[in-house]
This record gives sequence, C-alpha cells and structure tokens, in this order.
Amino acid sequence: MPTRSAVRVAACVFLTFALIGSGGAQEKMSSFERGRALDMLKVISNDVRKHYYDQKFHGVDFDARVNLAKQQIENSSSFNMAVSHIAAALDTLNDSHTFLLPPQHSYRHDYGFQYQIVGERCFITRVRPKSDADLKGVKPGDEVITINGYNVVREDVWKVQYVFSVLRLQPALRLVLQSPAGVQRPVEVVAKIRNKKRVTDLTGEGGASDIWDLIRDSETQEHLGRARYLELKDQLIVLKVPEFSFSPGEVQDMIGKIRKYPNAIIDLRGNPGGSVETLKYLVGGMFDKDVKLADRVGRKEKKPETAKGIHNPFSGKLAVLVDSNSASAAEMFARVMQIEKRGVIIGDRTSGSVMEARHYEEKLGADTVIFYGASITEWDLIMADGKSLEHTGVIPDEVALPTAETLAKGTDPVLARAAEMLGVKLSTEEAGKAFPYEWAPE
Repeated sequence: MPTRSAVRVAACVFLTFALIGSGGAQEKMSSFERGRALDMLKVISNDVRKHYYDQKFHGVDFDARVNLAKQQIENSSSFNMAVSHIAAALDTLNDSHTFLLPPQHSYRHDYGFQYQIVGERCFITRVRPKSDADLKGVKPGDEVITINGYNVVREDVWKVQYVFSVLRLQPALRLVLQSPAGVQRPVEVVAKIRNKKRVTDLTGEGGASDIWDLIRDSETQEHLGRARYLELKDQLIVLKVPEFSFSPGEVQDMIGKIRKYPNAIIDLRGNPGGSVETLKYLVGGMFDKDVKLADRVGRKEKKPETAKGIHNPFSGKLAVLVDSNSASAAEMFARVMQIEKRGVIIGDRTSGSVMEARHYEEKLGADTVIFYGASITEWDLIMADGKSLEHTGVIPDEVALPTAETLAKGTDPVLARAAEMLGVKLSTEEAGKAFPYEWAPE
C-alpha cells in the first residue's frame, strides 16, 4: 500500500491539475478580474496568517506557496483558474477545515446522483428520479471507478467532491461505473443547470421577491435538517441526526423522547458535523456527570471542552451508527461514547475531518458585491485519550458495511445489525424504509 505521504502528494497533484484542467472553454480574464483575484489571495492569505492555529503551518512555507499562487494568477487565462490557484495554496496545509469559500455561482447545478466511500470503494448511493443520470441507467450500487478520468479513493474523495461540486462545476461528468454483477461501462451524466439572479434584492420593494425566495430556501433546509425517529413498539427508538445544528431546547426534546426507551440507536451516517454547542448538549444527555470532549489547542493556549451531564439522562443501551461521511462533531460524539464505554459504534470508518474552524466572510466591490471567504482552523481538537481524529477518524467497534447488492435493493443491513445487537428484530428491508431520502428542490 502507498504511504500516507505518497497518497497526500497524489491528492495534491489531483487538486492542482483538476482545478486547472476542468471547466472547458472560458472567456479570457480581464486585467480587472486579475486584480480582483490577486486581492482575494492577499485577503485570504492574511486571514490565514492571523488566525490559523499553528503559526508554523506544520512546516509548510506558506509565504512561498502564496507567492507561487500570485505568480500563477498573473499567468492565468481565466478568473476560475485564478481562484483555483488560491484554493490549491490553502490545500497545502492538509487541513480538513481550512479551505477556500469561492464566490457563489450564478446558477443552480445538480448532477442528479450522489456517491460516497464504503470501506475502501466508492459507490453510487442515490440517483434523483428523472435526472439525466437516472435516464442513462446510473443506479445505487454501481461502483464508481473514475470521475472525469480520476480514480476515486478514500484519501481524496473530498477533493473530487470539492472540485466538481464547489469550485469547478462541470456541464457533465464522465463516469466509469461497475455494476454489482461486475460489468464496467462508461456513462456521461449531464448536469441540470438553472440560472439564478446575478443581483439579489433583499429590500422587498417594488415587488421584489428575492427575500421570500431566501426564506423558502431556509425553510426547505430546516425541513431537510430535522431530526427523525423510528419507534419499534416499546423496545427501541432510532434517532436520525442529519447534522449538529439544533438548539439546546431541541436537543432536550430529543433526550426526553429517547429516554422513554430501554434501547436507542443514534444514526449519524452522513452527518457532516456542525455546532460544538449542539454536540455538548447531545453528549451531556447521555451522562449524569460532566464528560470531557477534547482539549482545544490554539495558537497560544489550550482549553478543555466539557459536556455537562444532566439530572435525568438517557440511561439505556446505546448504539451509534457512522459511515465515511460522518465528520467533525459527529465523529467526536462517536469517539466520546467509545472512550467512555457508553455505547457501541457500528458502521464504517469515519471521515477523519475533526478540527474547529471559523468562516471568515469577505467581499469585493461596492455597488456590485462579490462575496467569498475561507474556512480557517483556529483550534486542533485532542480527544481525552490524547489523540487527534484528524486524518484518522473513528474505527467502529463493529465494522458493518452495505454491499453493492444492498445499495441496489435499498435495504439497510447496518441499521438492522445495530437493532439485532440491542436485542430487537428489524429486517434489512424494514430498516431501508425507515428514513426515506428527501431530495432538495432543484
């Protein structure tokens, strides 16, 4: 197997060349746009110098890397390429929570399918009905061999997603897929693109409806991010937590609900993390004592982060489900339960993206404003066992993975196995129907 450093070099090469090489024909960059890109680089690099938790940048010569990006921008042929060089400069820090937040695109873009790592392989997990992917026969359970010619492996799958879904949206993706039966085929999936307004009017005057569009989008996200439950008589409750974005009162309601059952499964699969405060309240609801989450290690100080136990916590048997998309606060919750021997962790090795960062929002222009920014890590997080989860993740107590066949059938052997371990019978078919996936509106 390649060493981690060798994988890291390969991943950096992928990011650099994919950023530069994707996107098709583009208009030539004007001197005005070049100046804006250079301003972005200056502001973002200064933000990193001021706020990044490690002033030595892990031994990376960050100033030299910024100077290289400046030279690359001066020779860039498009604004998108210039922005890509800024992203590549931040990537040299090898930090899951430090990355460029580029200017938003003026259109909505949907490839119509989702994919993720399962074990060490990459699979299609969902396909939007009636999308181009659906019409061309892309199905859950298909293994993804390459995307636009790049191999998709665990160590750099997030880079593939970042490049093709954030930085350099593509009109189409060229896939090489392998069916559960082992047959490989190439497929070109055309994205659905819908133009958005280039200028947003939030005044509500003159009949402008932009503010109401934003409110509707917010309501949609709130609905998709809600907690969901599966209750099996009086024996087991499953709590699906899609992200850590809940208020203390909402977490209190969750604890109050699961407290009524002798067994609980907290499903954190696909949970990207979120608020540290939500994490603290949810951990606290599992204990009647204070529990150390981690030491927050910053530029000049180290602070313990503790979850306060509650008077009447959930005291039953607990299983926590994780997968390769469980990240950040979700990983910390699982690891705390493991360290404290509070519950059993079931599923796949987690993302290994565990730092604490802040988003720095910046803007260019006066009359017409372009918003951009960066996520910058301000604290490393060292767990109670003295180790960091960054680039490592949580190793489940029991590895349980879906297969190509179960993904194709829409069954859920992982949830079924967790229920079985808690002494409750739940078929894989029933488990697969517990939390139907809801697509966001196009």
